[in-house]
Amino acid sequence: MKARIESPAVTVPGAIQAFQRLAAAVRHTGIPDTTLYLVQMRASQINGCAVCLDMHSREMKNAGEPDERLATVAAWREAPYFTDAERAALALTEAATRIADRSNPVPDDVWDEAARHYSETELAGLVLAITSINSWNLINVTTGQVTGEWVSQWISTEKAS
Repeated sequence: MKARIESPAVTVPGAIQAFQRLAAAVRHTGIPDTTLYLVQMRASQINGCAVCLDMHSREMKNAGEPDERLATVAAWREAPYFTDAERAALALTEAATRIADRSNPVPDDVWDEAARHYSETELAGLVLAITSINSWNLINVTTGQVTGEWVSQWISTEKAS
């Protein structure tokens, strides 16, 4: 496997730094890291982005997340391993990621359930996190980025203390 081109996020001056600044801003909104990882995993599953699935599953593992949660993100509705707040974030992620699939892509009931669990600042952070991961997915899938060694340089394989 070989990428079509080097990642535009790396080759365009300032691009990766802009993504990193956005990620840092989102982390300061109060959303738990594990929720952000779940959001990133679910959008990446929908979009078929191996690079992001590899990266964020490693982050979840390093954060001490159990295998059951990693294995069932795609089936979160049927799995008992997710909190109500995480379920609301996952539903919002699916709706916002699949905006072309229906006439009312983010229905009020999905938004209202997320708003029950998250403050306005946290909701704003979730929207930015969903937007960001979808952007990464589009970059990686469009340019055929290959996971593995590339992801290893960004993520430590040791568990966080």
